[in-house]
Amino acid sequence: MKTFENLIEEVQKPGLCHHCGGCVTFCTSINYGALELSEEGMPRFADREKCIECGLCYSICPEIDELQEETRKVAGWEPPMGHVLDTTVARAIDPAIRRKATDGGVVTALLAHLFDRGHIDGAIVTRQSGPFERDPWLATSRQEIIDAAGFYLDSSHGMKHFGHDYSTYAPSVQEFRPMVQKGLRRVALVGTPCQIKALRKMEALGIVPSDSIRYTLGLFCSGNFLFDAKEKEELEKIGGFKWEDVVKVNLRDHLIVLLNTGEKKMIPLEKLEFMKRYACHYCPDYSAEYADISFGGLGAEEGWTTVITRSPVGRAIMADAKDKTIEIFDFDSAADKSAKIFSKIKAASDRKKAYSQQMHDKLLEGKSA
Repeated sequence: MKTFENLIEEVQKPGLCHHCGGCVTFCTSINYGALELSEEGMPRFADREKCIECGLCYSICPEIDELQEETRKVAGWEPPMGHVLDTTVARAIDPAIRRKATDGGVVTALLAHLFDRGHIDGAIVTRQSGPFERDPWLATSRQEIIDAAGFYLDSSHGMKHFGHDYSTYAPSVQEFRPMVQKGLRRVALVGTPCQIKALRKMEALGIVPSDSIRYTLGLFCSGNFLFDAKEKEELEKIGGFKWEDVVKVNLRDHLIVLLNTGEKKMIPLEKLEFMKRYACHYCPDYSAEYADISFGGLGAEEGWTTVITRSPVGRAIMADAKDKTIEIFDFDSAADKSAKIFSKIKAASDRKKAYSQQMHDKLLEGKSA
């Protein structure tokens, strides 16, 4: 049986750890206490003597191929990019949510709706804690959901702190432990593809705390980015702007930087490769293929969200919220527009899968990424 020692050798040392926190979350939730996250988000031994070598931390790692068939069955996954019931474009009805959130605010609106309807008692989201830095957050009210929305560069966080490493990635799965401690049993998880997959692997094994997660809302993901003084300076050169003029940032098919003059700077994602987290080069999932619903800006008009409904649970959420908290884009030719959007997302998905395979092949050949 493989254990955390094997994760260190097979995942951490090659640089493939996504910092999702799944291995640590299970270990702490079951009160083994053998593992913890370092300040940099890397799983490590907290107390080696407490490790009972159960091997579950190894099995639930999204980078490990164990349980692939079982995980796909739990999520109803099918090729080429997960189960798809519907592809549409939507936005929050509430203009306050649209102003605060990104890409139409559909995720925020749906979570608020689930709270209002009493379907959830908590939601694992992220909230901004610094420039280009978001921390996981267990929201337990409608207002906390709205407060956590958006992707802004707020001057109150102090741009002087760029001596630290910042990242757009937040290990949301680590909020499972507070969820259990607070006795929450109906929780929605908003996460990246790797985080959603770690949860599905827990579900496939039937282990805590996955039984408390009712809904999984996945985010399109081209990769997450490290952001320190070096990257900040380089982005200023690439985009031709100054950070003191930046009021909002968004990631779609470009990095979109909104300035206080109203001007937008569009930076192609391929120019951000120098600041992408190393492990993200090996991830094949762009569209959160294991989620109940997936969301992103790709394919949608500005101010709207592309929505892929994947499961019956996801379809029920969308149907219940329609015309109450979200509105659906009125296509002139719905079927044709939906097909074009799906085609664009599939192309992005295919590119990420192909690149991931190339990177894994290079790793096996002993070449540097």
